[in-house]
Amino acid sequence: MFHRSLRALITLALCVPLLVSCATTTASVPDGCVQASSPCLQGKASVAMETSRGTITFELDGDAAPVTAGNFADLVKRGIYNGTVFHRVVRDPVPFVVQGGDPASSNPQTPKAQYGTGSFIDPESGQARFIPLEVAFEGEDQPRYGRVVSNPSELLQLKLSHDRGALAMARSQSPDSASAQFYIALKPLPELDGRYAVFGRVTDGMEVVDAIRQDDMIIKATLLTPGL
Repeated sequence: MFHRSLRALITLALCVPLLVSCATTTASVPDGCVQASSPCLQGKASVAMETSRGTITFELDGDAAPVTAGNFADLVKRGIYNGTVFHRVVRDPVPFVVQGGDPASSNPQTPKAQYGTGSFIDPESGQARFIPLEVAFEGEDQPRYGRVVSNPSELLQLKLSHDRGALAMARSQSPDSASAQFYIALKPLPELDGRYAVFGRVTDGMEVVDAIRQDDMIIKATLLTPGL
């Protein structure tokens, strides 16, 4: 009995940090985290992203998007975004998004035509890491995974929407193809709600985002939250 209690305490202690990768299902760890190939984020975290135009500060929301926010926080910790390029900036005919974070864009040997095609390659497995589409709704204990939501009445209950300054994951046609690339909404984009995973927002430096142009660089991204 004592040994079982000790094992339970050890498991709980390992899950205390905000950035967790525990496989044990508890009331505090969303179901999606159990199957995730990357750490999950529990609670909020802050990231400072130094760019060639200035510094942007993000708040990551692990309460509403633990898998997506945890993936981003892990990539920041690994330095994956350092030296990458904002390869897609859409402002005309109306403001749309600033997109970056392709790991391949940090390699000077990568042709610019290939920017936007790269994913994060996990050094432990040698395989690309992908995360599922993650969308959370008010009144539901767990986010929904792996499917696009288009019902207008459901979209009104989203916990995180594409407001101006929203931080979200880019992906290809498959809902579960997000890896490292992200984008920042330059204006409210309700047409993207339920289709792409919002996991945070700009809390400072939106004027920097507005100034970013294609091929501007992310110099360094840093986690500001202690304990992650």
